[in-house]
Formats: sequence, structure tokens, C-alpha cells
Amino acid sequence: MKLFLKSIILLFILSTSNLVHAGEGMWLPIFLKALNEAEMQSMGMKISADDIYNVNKGSLKDAIVQFGGGCTGSILSEEGLLLTNHHCGYGQIQSHSTVEDNFLKNGFWAANHEEEKPNPGLTATFIQSIEDVTEAALKGVNENMDDKARQSAIDKNLNVIRESVKKEVYEDIIIRPFYNGNQYFMFITIIYEDVRLVGTPPESIGKFGADTDNWVWPRHTGDFSLFRIYADANNLPAAYSPENKPFKPKHFLPIAIDGVEKDDFTMVFGFPGRTNQYLPKAAVQQTIEVLNPARIKVRETSLAVMDKYMRQDEESRLQYAPKFASIANYWKKWIGESAGLKSTGAIAKKEKLEQEFQNRAEEMNKAKYKNMISDFNNLYAANAELSEVKAYYDEIFGRNIDAMRSANIVSRLLSVYENNGADAYNAQKGRYINYFKNFFKNYNPDIDKEVFSKLVPMYKESVNGKYVPIASKVSKIMPSVKSPMDEANEFYKNSILDDGDALIAAIEGDPKKLKEKMDRDGLYVLRVGLNQMYAEEIAPNYEKNIAAINSLQRKYMAAQMDLFPNKRFFPDANSTLRVAYGKVDGYHPKDAVYYEPVSYLEGVMEKYKPGDYEFDVDEKLITLYESKDYGDYGEDGKMPVCFIGTNHTTGGNSGSPAIDAYGNLIGLNFDRAWEGTMSDINYDASICRNIMVDARYLLFIIDKYGEAGHIVEEMKLVKPKGN
Repeated sequence: MKLFLKSIILLFILSTSNLVHAGEGMWLPIFLKALNEAEMQSMGMKISADDIYNVNKGSLKDAIVQFGGGCTGSILSEEGLLLTNHHCGYGQIQSHSTVEDNFLKNGFWAANHEEEKPNPGLTATFIQSIEDVTEAALKGVNENMDDKARQSAIDKNLNVIRESVKKEVYEDIIIRPFYNGNQYFMFITIIYEDVRLVGTPPESIGKFGADTDNWVWPRHTGDFSLFRIYADANNLPAAYSPENKPFKPKHFLPIAIDGVEKDDFTMVFGFPGRTNQYLPKAAVQQTIEVLNPARIKVRETSLAVMDKYMRQDEESRLQYAPKFASIANYWKKWIGESAGLKSTGAIAKKEKLEQEFQNRAEEMNKAKYKNMISDFNNLYAANAELSEVKAYYDEIFGRNIDAMRSANIVSRLLSVYENNGADAYNAQKGRYINYFKNFFKNYNPDIDKEVFSKLVPMYKESVNGKYVPIASKVSKIMPSVKSPMDEANEFYKNSILDDGDALIAAIEGDPKKLKEKMDRDGLYVLRVGLNQMYAEEIAPNYEKNIAAINSLQRKYMAAQMDLFPNKRFFPDANSTLRVAYGKVDGYHPKDAVYYEPVSYLEGVMEKYKPGDYEFDVDEKLITLYESKDYGDYGEDGKMPVCFIGTNHTTGGNSGSPAIDAYGNLIGLNFDRAWEGTMSDINYDASICRNIMVDARYLLFIIDKYGEAGHIVEEMKLVKPKGN
């Protein structure tokens, strides 16, 4: 195993001259000096790898945080000012909004620290250090072990590592597998719990274009919001307290205001969520032909229902805006992903790679790799129907019908009662009650019922009949109905799962009576029946196949690195700190069309639709545009809004800073171009582009539009190009 690890590092070092496409890859910052520094500097970077990642002094990594559980943020001042996307802070902005005082609609700019809004549960996580612990993690592991024994040995090793690490009481440890479990890295973190809202533009800016423009270039969205990290008197993490002080960072990002232009070096530093660059052809084919069509079909139907209500009623729009955005995000992404995989010939590329894999295995006399591709084909074929059913099942009953999700939560609570008794139930019911109190603030039973009426028939029509074995159980408590809407009406009329007051009152009461009530509740019985069907008919074989696929993928990853010694392999994203780098550049999305790399405020006005919640423009912004009152942030009489680059990004990179050649903030990553969303599976430099808000537009909105110049004053503005 030591020899295997040494060979991987050696391959990395020897192959630095064999470059991936500029912009491809999400690289661990601890390896930048050995693997990437020379290439980055050849592309125009003026700083060193030590300036990016250093544990002995402040470096760029000390200005980067994981914002909440799934986005990135960056520190912009010595007072802990934090920049992230509007859509990353959307839940917090919404939580402070009411119909009377609507921060989503009108924006918010705190005049001082006292006006900044606390956000219970919101965290900012810094990375203190990163260490390769592969040797210790894989101690005693060998190729003759089955997967269960292998994982058991690794888990024991990881516990030993955690117990042996010397850390401060305020630090935490995360150990993650890389290269499908062939390597392990440890991250020492520090998590701050007091993060307050400082400022946000209104939705008409922060979400301009909303779902129509999502994943689309050219983009004209000021997708940003500002928070502040607070700490105790020792600058250490502490729960919210009025006594806490603004956090003092080891490093913060100056902001370059001299602009971007084509071919400028760009770097995105953040926490990308998940990619799968090294999948076999069979997996990509199943994504295009089976999984994405099912998911798209379900979400398209659900979104149409929500959109109808949201356009009719402001309260419904406010309630459902986060849910709509969440569902629409990947619905549109999957459409673009499938189109991009087809247009760039991803399957043909995989086929070519697999043929070369086979040829090299024979030439190098690696018999153990001989059947890998055929084994993949067989496993994915065996799992095709189950994968499709699971896609429909998860999307319909696990995400898009809220009453079904509520039923599942109640079922979990009743399991506590049935397995551990009333005392255990009473000890836990409080957190369930709190969940439902928050849930029903943003719930409309009419919307949910109509979604139910569309999706339940879709499930019945789309999957094999043996995966719908619930009719007999439900019919015992439900009358015969003539149409899907009649069926939905009957289900919801006789249920408390769409009535927050009734459901909470039932949970607060006797658990035995709650159980009896639920056993007569059609929606609940339906969900329990579905759970039973899933456990009996889908899960066993699906999970067995997936376990075999994952095991083979680990071996295939190691095999690729063995058979292609002159290729650099960057690790797939797994929500750990990464660096992606590239350049500002446009692209050709289709024949005879070229997209310039920078968009301007003129584009906002071209898209302007008075009264339309996606494309309305505030009168104040119109006035600033017409008077060209851009302050120090304009460029030749124009106001830049967004730009694109070749940086390899994915979900989790939302809120990541776009950094220039000198280590300054030049923009804020928030999206990818639709034609290249397949970059999670198949990065293609010709069309894969990340979308960033221009830093000058952020400053213009804060200063000129928001009249919050005091916030800009605490930032450090620079002109490294000397413009």
C-alpha cells in the first residue's frame, strides 16, 4: 500500500508537463506548489502557491469559509465582513422578511453593527490545515478484503487518527476519502456560530432573471449578500451574544476595481460539492437516457403548479420562493447537462477511453483489469429499472409532495414511541413540533394538493406495477373517486398532514392517540405503504448493485491512475476546500453564435419587464443607469455586471470568490453556463464556463444604489493593473 501511495505522488510530480485543459480541475491547495504553481504562473498568476495555502502565516485560504452547509463565502475586511451569494443567504434573508418589512423585495443595509441580524444555526467554517492521512487510514487494508471488512478496518483506523490528533477544544476534525476511497485527507476546522446579516440587495437585483435566466449566459444578476462573523473576546467561536465582537481574520481579500478583460487569469477558491469525472460510459449513458428524463419530468410538473399560484398571489410567492428556486435549480441543470453530454460527444469519449484502457491493460499484462468495463456494463444494466423507479420515487414522494415528506417525519417520531416508549417520545417530540411550526409558515395545502394530483398518477403510469402495491391498503379507508383531483381532495380532506395546528396539537398529545389517528389518515397510510414497498421491492437489490458499482469504481479509479501514468488526475469534488483556475473567456454555444465574456447594465434594461417578478427593475436603478451615475465603478461610461471564465466549478462553489492574478477579489462565483453544466461528469473547455458577478457591480449596488457607503469604507479597494 505504501508503494501504491508513493506511485500516485510520483505520477503527480512526473506528469506536471502533461497538462489538462486550462481551467479543468478542482485541486487540493496543499499540492498546488508541486502540481499547479508553474502552470498557474504561466497563465498570468503573480502570486505563489504559498500565498494561497500556508499554515504558518495568513494566506488566501484564511479568507475562505464554508458558508452554512453548502455554499462558500469570503472575508472582505478586518472586521469579519463576509461575502456570499444572495441565493446562499436566501433562507436567512427570507426569515427576516415579512409582508410589512420585506427584505427580499426591498433589500436591507444595516447602518451599524447593532442593526445586523442574527441567524440561529448559520455557521462559517474555516480550514486550519490539511494533511494526507492515507497511510494511516489504509493501515492493514489489502486487496483480498471484501468491501465490508475493508471499510470496517478503515473506520477503526480513522477513529485512531482522530483520537491521536492534538487540537484545540474549539477545533474539529473532518476526514474525507478521495479518488473513490484510494486516498484520505484530514481537515482541521474551526466553526463560527454567530453569523449576522449585514446587507442584501432586493430580489430585483439579487435574483434578477430568477429561474428563467438560471444557468444562462449572458447573465445580469447581482447575486450577492453580506454577512458578518462574530467571535468572543478572544476571537474564538461563541454562540450568539450581544457581547460578541466582529471577528478578526488572519487574512481578508482586497477588492480590485480596475476591471477584467478577456484572457485575464482567474482563480475560484471554495468548497465544490460533488463531481464524477471518472465514471464509465455505462453510468453516463444511464444518466442521459434514464435518470435525468425521470427527474426532469417530475420537477417540470411540480414547478408548473407552484408557478401558477406564485404569479397569482404575493403571499404564495413569498412562501414558495425558496422551494421553487431549489427545485428549479437542478431541473434546469439536468436539462443542460443532458444536452451538453450529447453535444460534446461524452459517450463517444468514454468509449474511446475505455478501449484505450483495455488496450493498455493487455499491453501492460494487467489481467486484473481485463473485465472491469464489461462488469460495469452488466451492473448498470441490472440496475437500470430500479434506478428509474428510485428516481421517480425520491422525486415525487421524497421532495415534491410536502404532505408525503411530513408523513415520513411523523412516521419517524412514531417509531420512537413504538420502539422506546412514551418517555422517549416525549423527550424528542419538541424538536418535531419546532420543525412543523417552521414548516407550516411556508406551506399552502392547495398548492401541495394540486402537485399531488399531478404526480401520483405520473408515478403509477411511469413505473412497473409491482412498485405500486399500495392501493388495497389505502382503499380500506378511502372512497372510490373518479379523477386525480377528486382523489387528491379526498386524501387531503381526511388528513391532518396539511393542517399545521391540528398536526402539532396531535403530536403534543398522547402518542397512542396520534398513532390511532395516523392509522386512519389516508395520506399517512399511503406513505407508510410506499415505505414498505421501497424496503421490500427496491432497496435490497438496488443497494446491492450500488455497493458493487461503488466497489468497482474504486478499483477502476486506481486502475486508471496505474494505466495512464502521464495523465494528471485531480480528485473529484467532495465539499472540501479546492482551487480552480482558468481565464476570462467567451465561448461559442452553437453555430454562428459567440458570447462575449462580460455583461453590462444595458442588458438589465433590455430584459426589463415592468411588474414581472423575474425581470422587474427598481426605479432607482433605472435612474442611476440613465444618469450614468456609476461612481468609481464604471468602465468607459458602462457598468459591468457579470463575467465568465473557464474555471471548473460545481454546486458548493456558489459564493466562492473569483480572485485575480494578484490575490484580490474581482468577482463572485454564482452559476455555470447552461451549455456546460455537464462539467460535473465531462468537463469540456470549449463550452464549460462559470458565471461571476463583477466586484465593481457589487460595490456600485452597495454604495450608489444602497447608499451604504459605510460598508464599502471598511473594505480595501485596489488597482493592481494601475488603471
